[in-house]
Amino acid sequence: MSFSRLYNRALMRYPVLVQSVQSGLLMGAGDVIAQGFIERKDWKSFDGMRAFKFFGIGFCVGGPGLRKWYGVLDRYVGKTGGNKAVTTLKKVALDQLVFAPIFLGTLIGTIGLLQGRNVAQIQHKLQNEYGDILLTNYYIWPWVQLANFYLVPLNYQVLLVQSVAVFWNTYLSWKTNQHETAIKQGAIKTLPHEAITSGEGDSVAS
Repeated sequence: MSFSRLYNRALMRYPVLVQSVQSGLLMGAGDVIAQGFIERKDWKSFDGMRAFKFFGIGFCVGGPGLRKWYGVLDRYVGKTGGNKAVTTLKKVALDQLVFAPIFLGTLIGTIGLLQGRNVAQIQHKLQNEYGDILLTNYYIWPWVQLANFYLVPLNYQVLLVQSVAVFWNTYLSWKTNQHETAIKQGAIKTLPHEAITSGEGDSVAS
């Protein structure tokens, strides 16, 4: 049996699980690319735990969240009939104006939590990063989603998004770890309100 047939069979039988695994793998790959090609880390300084945490975010948050959301759009917008182009525009509008801001905020908050930050520090992280990330999102994702919702069947929409998102995840990993990397390299000093209250030192994605 070919890989594509095996994948299709698993996808039909376990859609959420399959899409959670692929989302985790692709999000982890984005972090690996960020560390290796943007931050220029060698294998000795490569943070495997950080990559694993990004896999966990994709597996536990990204994959299930996207699959359920696309199911909601398909059920309540895609089944209403009418012009396909109009339906697609409605899906993109809801996706980008309702889901994207909430989903990105959840991702940034989850990353901050896994970095060992407390509530005040996560709020500070959101203030520093959320606006730039959301704006960058609007440069890229409306166009991807137009093609996705218009051309791609529901079961493959998460796969298309996550394949494109390898590059997006690379950006997210770099952006959300930029401050930690600068602290670790000694470029900036940790501010008093950013100190880790657990007593552990501030490090990249830890």
